[in-house]
Parts: sequence; C-alpha cells; structure tokens
Amino acid sequence: MQISAAELKVRLISFAREIGFDSCRIAACKAPPHAMEFREWLGESAHGEMNYMQRGEEKRCDPQKVLAGAKSIVVFAQNYFQGNESGIGFQPMDDWQDAHATPAATGRIARYAWGDDYHEVIAEKLDKIDNFLREFGGEQKCYVDTGPVLERDYAAQAGIGWHGKSTMLIDQRLGTWFFLAEILTTLELPADEPVPNHCGTCERCITACPTGAITAPHRVDARRCISYLTIELKGVIPLDLRPLIGDRIFGCDDCLDACPWNRFAQESREAAFSARKSTTGMSLREYLELSDAEFRAFFRNSPIKRIKRRGFLRNVCVALGNAGDISDIPALERAARDPEPLIAEHARWAIDRIRYRRKQRSERVLESKGGAHWIS
Repeated sequence: MQISAAELKVRLISFAREIGFDSCRIAACKAPPHAMEFREWLGESAHGEMNYMQRGEEKRCDPQKVLAGAKSIVVFAQNYFQGNESGIGFQPMDDWQDAHATPAATGRIARYAWGDDYHEVIAEKLDKIDNFLREFGGEQKCYVDTGPVLERDYAAQAGIGWHGKSTMLIDQRLGTWFFLAEILTTLELPADEPVPNHCGTCERCITACPTGAITAPHRVDARRCISYLTIELKGVIPLDLRPLIGDRIFGCDDCLDACPWNRFAQESREAAFSARKSTTGMSLREYLELSDAEFRAFFRNSPIKRIKRRGFLRNVCVALGNAGDISDIPALERAARDPEPLIAEHARWAIDRIRYRRKQRSERVLESKGGAHWIS
C-alpha cells in the first residue's frame, strides 16, 4: 500500500490509541544520546547482577545491531495508574502491645505489579502494530522492557516525556505511572520533537529514596535500589540494607510517589492492570504459607511470578522483620525451617529483629518507670 510517510504516521497513531496505548511518538533510529553515560555506568558496576545489561551493551548503544536497516523507533506509553493506595506506609509494630490489638502486618508492592503482567498485555498490542506496519512493507523488532534498547533515551527523544532526576521518564499528562514499549522499524516515519524538562530545581525524588540509591541527579546505583534488591537480586539481601527496605516486598514507588507531576495522573483505561487480592489484600504471614505450587497459581500472569517463591518469600521475611510483631513469630519459625536456604536465613534474621525491637521497647518502658537499674 503506497501512502506518504506523514499519512502513515497519522494512521499509526490513530491505530495505537484505538488498541489502548496512551501515547505513540516517533524517534529517529540512531545512537542513543546517553550511550557514553551508559557505558560508564556499567564500568562502575552500578548495574549489580543485571548481567544482561553488559551482554547487550553494544546493541544498546547501536540499534542497527538490533535491526539492520532500521530507520525509526516507534515509542509507546501505557498508563497503569490505579489510584492512590489505601492505608498507610511502613510503621514498625509496637511489640509491647497485645499482639491481637493490631492488625497483621501487610507489605507494599509497586503499583505496576498490582495486576496482570504488563509484558504480556503490551506484547499483544505490539503484535497488532507489527502486523499493521507489515502492510506497508515494514520489518520490525518489538520490545516491552526486555530488549537491548535504551528505551528512556528514545522515549525522551520522541517527546513521550522528559528525564526526571530519578532517571524515570515524566509526562505532563501521565506523571510517572506508565510503561514504555518500542518498535524498531525499517519504515522511515517523521520524527517527533523532545519536550522541555520541567523538573526545575525540584529534587523530591532524590530525597525520597529510602536507600540513597539516587546518588546524583540522573544517576542511580542499582545495587542500593529497593526495586533491584527485591526483584533483580537473586541471592542474599545485604544486612545493612534490609532495615531500609521497610515493608516493601516487590519493587518501590517512593521516588515516583514523590514527584509533583503525579498530581495530574488519571486512572488507567486498561482493566488488566487492576489490583488483585493477591497483591493488595494479603497479610505478610499469609504469604509465608504458600507452597511452590500455590505461589505459581497465586501469581499466574503476574510480574511477581518472575522472582519465584524463593525470592518473594525472602522479601516477605525482610518486611516482617521490619514491620511484623510477636504474633508473626510462629509463621517465621516455620519459614526458618523451609528447605530453601534463602528463605530460612532471612526468616531467622526477621525473628531476631522482632525480638530485638520487643526487648528495646521493654527496656524503654522500665526506664520510664524508674526501673532502669533492673536491666542487665
């Protein structure tokens, strides 16, 4: 079918909106502007154990090595915001109180993982876009956060949003609550212009980071990031970082929550991202009772399934160590006997933390009653 590149772009954008994307814009297929910074970041080992970043270094810095002859990168944004979380953030339980006087501790899961796995939801839409472009002679490569592409660079070039100081992309309409996806195509489409950076002097995202992972504007040390620690890290969570994780059990939204642009965020049209009971309605100790088969059934079609039972229950144990109370000890003692060593070790740490907090509280109460001389 022969039409002008400008008309094809108009049709493409219309089709993308029709199938549910919130934004569709075009970047020229050339080297990403932050390729040098990306290489430096890898050289500092700030990517931690994300070895796939290093394996794909050359492709991430040269999209022609991903798809030879590619001329354009079509970038899509998909809103996933489900409204504000109910309840409060992390507050350690008062272990001196009657264990039955407070509700069971719950954990926090990053909003993007409340519903169905975005990889699968968006991949279906990209397949439709791919077929659409094939009708006009295009050859494509499609990615949803999985390919060797520096997607935020191309999204910023295309004007989807601008680089926030947390390194997250910010859009004036969507705030920070959106997924990115991209299609490299051999079709040459008119490129869009970037949008101005509207962060100004604001550094709320930097100060909000619980672990200090945002080491400077636009610089993140993944090894300290709670999203990395609870998702990408496969082994033992460093002892000094465990208390800073609080009650987060999969990812972290703190730098996103802090962004003032999110006051304009609207709830997503995509029903697949709606919260499940398994992600917003469970106590931490209930998660600890899941067998491997139950975990897989519970989190079927969820991004959480990716870290498997061992990784998820490791995170749950850490959260209980920070937010649980003495009523959680029996569940943690069972977890401490789990055949998976990773779970057992973090469960023992959590038990020690809860008991230590209780001891501290007891000592403070005795001191307030003038009985400090009784304490050994």
